[in-house]
Amino acid sequence: MTRTSLETTAAYYGASPTTRIFRWGLGASQRLWPALAVRAAYRLFGTPLPPKWLSRRKPWGPDWRIQRWAFEDASLTLYTRSVAPHGPVVLLAHGWGGHAGQMMALAETLQARGLRPVLLEMPAHGRSAGSTSNLPQFARALDYAVARLRQEGHQIHALVAHSLAANAGAYAASRGLPVGKLVLLAPPASPYEYTRLFAHVFGLHEGTRAAMQRRIEAREGILMPQFEPAAVGPRIAQPTLVVHDRRDSINRFADGVAYSEAITGARLLATDELGHRRILKDETVLREIAAFVSD
Repeated sequence: MTRTSLETTAAYYGASPTTRIFRWGLGASQRLWPALAVRAAYRLFGTPLPPKWLSRRKPWGPDWRIQRWAFEDASLTLYTRSVAPHGPVVLLAHGWGGHAGQMMALAETLQARGLRPVLLEMPAHGRSAGSTSNLPQFARALDYAVARLRQEGHQIHALVAHSLAANAGAYAASRGLPVGKLVLLAPPASPYEYTRLFAHVFGLHEGTRAAMQRRIEAREGILMPQFEPAAVGPRIAQPTLVVHDRRDSINRFADGVAYSEAITGARLLATDELGHRRILKDETVLREIAAFVSD
């Protein structure tokens, strides 16, 4: 049986004794010091889990070139193969709590097609500096990475992004991100709904959740509804492929459908029994993505 988003999120955060302590602390501070509860919730909401050092254990072969770019108060890490073909660049971006290695299977498939995959690791993830991040920063990171790659003489043939990076990629594309094609893998449709899910898991009152949301929006200078499919979809001009599994317990299948319906001409590739992350390794899905990007 597929777990619900609530069950999955509860397990995600509840697996660590530290986060259980945070839950207790947030509950106490809501009663005794509400302003502190908001600041603590804001910090926890922006902290990727599992800890990024776990993904640093992944070895990268000598044929991989690793670059670190300073970005805001953190950094970005880019992975490219030194033996990659000098073909069109495809930028690959992982989701929240993920790392560049999760996009490796797709990178191999694209390279076999004569494309040049570039894997991007977001702030506070993997080898990139930073301890916290968020959706607006993901969008700015994509915009910066594409701009800098273009400055180096590359044309970005496509952006392929998973989960939260797909949400960020759709937003960036709606603002004119200069990429030829867009592939959204298991995108979430509503940041607002995730704050509600987060609040439920940590026992936050609606007042605390709403104050946390206002803090995020004020600091980032953007409102959460601006990231939703109805806001971004009509402004996306790129040919778009949306891939979503019907049993995804992280981001609902309906989220992917919402993007496919909001973006003119978008195609939805619906899968079964792959969940949220196995779509990144399934051979049929990888072939479909490669064919779409290569056409």
